[in-house]
Amino acid sequence: MAVAAGNVHAAVNTGRSHTVGLRTDGTVLATGWNRDGQCDVDVWTDVVHIAAGWRRTLGVLADGTVRAAGRRDEGACDVEGWSDIVAAAAGDWHSVGLRADGTAVAVGNNRRGQCDVATWRDLRAVAAGYLSTVALDADGRVLTAGDIHFDAREVSGWRDVVAVSAGSHHVVAATSDGGVLGAGSNSHGQCELTSWRDVVSVAAGSEHTLGRRSDGSVLAAGNNDYGQCDTARWS
Repeated sequence: MAVAAGNVHAAVNTGRSHTVGLRTDGTVLATGWNRDGQCDVDVWTDVVHIAAGWRRTLGVLADGTVRAAGRRDEGACDVEGWSDIVAAAAGDWHSVGLRADGTAVAVGNNRRGQCDVATWRDLRAVAAGYLSTVALDADGRVLTAGDIHFDAREVSGWRDVVAVSAGSHHVVAATSDGGVLGAGSNSHGQCELTSWRDVVSVAAGSEHTLGRRSDGSVLAAGNNDYGQCDTARWS
């Protein structure tokens, strides 16, 4: 079936209770819980990247500025002054932006040091968890800040990482050889990933982990109480 270009999704992202989609024409749509206005994004245009956190949505525009919708306390939506941003991440209580020059900026709750990212350099990606921030640098190493709930020394020793994601209490990374690393809470097996192969990207939820393989299929591990790991037929 033919699909109009304006309806093709370029990216999707999920918060705790809402889902956000980015169309190829730079517009955004959202569905789910909207108590704090986190789904009020239908007027956004020229968006190139989206991020969804708890009660909050971020949109990076083509000019490097960032828009925010949702809960305004804690300062996690205070992104109006950001510039030269190419990607963003939304945690539960804080927001992180990746600048074009490889540095990072963060706003919001910093009680656990999750916003202490000003000294980071040569970054390729950022991710935000419950009270933590992780980043991937140009050398394929992972940096961490905040209440990380895992052994920082173990994660800092990871090498050849190509993608990283932060869950509520665990962090996962895809490596250049297609393998996946995990650290932190393993209460539901969300870090039992050593058998995974040919993975090119990863996503960490509250208590589960997803990995997209090079053939388009999706692997899942962890809590499946609500069917969140039922991805065997995805391709």
